[in-house]
Amino acid sequence: MIIFRVFSESIAQAFQQLRSNRMRSFLSLLGISIGIFCIIGVLSAVDSLEDNVRGSLEKLGNDIVYVKKWPWRDASGDWWKLIKRPNPDYQDYEVIHEKSRTAQLTSFHVVIGFRTVKFGSSSVEGAVLIGASYEFDEMFKLEYYKGRYFSTNEYHYGSNKIVLGYNVAEELFANIDPIGRTIKMMGRKYEVIGVVEKAGDDLLNPLNFDDVVLVSYPNARGLANLKATQIFDTSVTVKASENIELQQLKDELKGILRAKRRLKPREDDDFALNELSMISSVFDSFFGVLNLIGIIIGLFAMLVGIVSVANIMFVSVKERTNIIGIKKALGAKRYVILLEFLIESIILCLIGGAVGLLLVSAIIKALSNAIDFDMYLSFGNMVLGVVVSVLVGIVSGAIPAIQAARMDPVDAMRHG
Repeated sequence: MIIFRVFSESIAQAFQQLRSNRMRSFLSLLGISIGIFCIIGVLSAVDSLEDNVRGSLEKLGNDIVYVKKWPWRDASGDWWKLIKRPNPDYQDYEVIHEKSRTAQLTSFHVVIGFRTVKFGSSSVEGAVLIGASYEFDEMFKLEYYKGRYFSTNEYHYGSNKIVLGYNVAEELFANIDPIGRTIKMMGRKYEVIGVVEKAGDDLLNPLNFDDVVLVSYPNARGLANLKATQIFDTSVTVKASENIELQQLKDELKGILRAKRRLKPREDDDFALNELSMISSVFDSFFGVLNLIGIIIGLFAMLVGIVSVANIMFVSVKERTNIIGIKKALGAKRYVILLEFLIESIILCLIGGAVGLLLVSAIIKALSNAIDFDMYLSFGNMVLGVVVSVLVGIVSGAIPAIQAARMDPVDAMRHG
């Protein structure tokens, strides 16, 4: 009952302080609000960015190995060595497809470059031409706004069929249904059989095919000399079978590729086996630094808030010195006086923290609508804001509360 009474009286006194000294209270609590806003605002922005990026990367697949010329990890010191490596070619894809026992799916694609596509008087410049193997559609789980992917016969016979990215189709055809229409590219006529669904709003979207045009690999061989692999960006993508560890797949791929490329036992690999975790580890340190920056900025702002609230509490103790003396003369224990001022300090900081959290919520909502990027204030960050406010209240109110608790009742009443 005593604790409850102290708590209720402290709340009332905290609000009394706010009402009686509005300008002083406003300026003092402004530091707490800004501090909470800085810490929670930065952490929320980083969390939103991190979730967006990691969600985008997960579309690459946690069970997929990407056979590339360049490793995804930093290898700047080996640049001259790495540049001499050959790009993965169609023969690498074929040998993996034939010999791998741990792969569920293998695909190959080559980025040929930027091309111009035309339909009537409309044209799109800079469309990215990709020659893809038959499994490309399943490997990257393509979704279609209209139409479909290449059939088995269309693929193997290298038919002049084409799949367009959403932006390419939109610019070429506007309101006309593109399926079945004939377009021109590199002096050839192609029938449009599909339009890939528009990519999401992810900040980093590894599977953004909006500006891409897809032809089958057999058809692409008639458009460019694909044996000159150094000119083009190529990739063999391998998906692990169910219940197969990624490392087991990588070990098998390493043996297959080294045998195919006739590398001697002491020779280094001339290929890279990349996986999603390599990129994730880079982002771990990146987001860790961003969070640290936010915390440091917030701590400086909180320091100003601590000094401000401590100032309020010292003034409050001074103004109520005679009341403290009367309470102690009537038998109030030191811990009661101590709790009274500590709780008052915590309540003041919670009010400032609540204002800071409301500002974060409002600004995040406004930014989400303005830049079309999903941002949010998580429950965890809200709890963190409350905890930080309580800690600041304890730190800023501790010395004034101890000072009040140690007062001699006679001297305190005489002061009044």
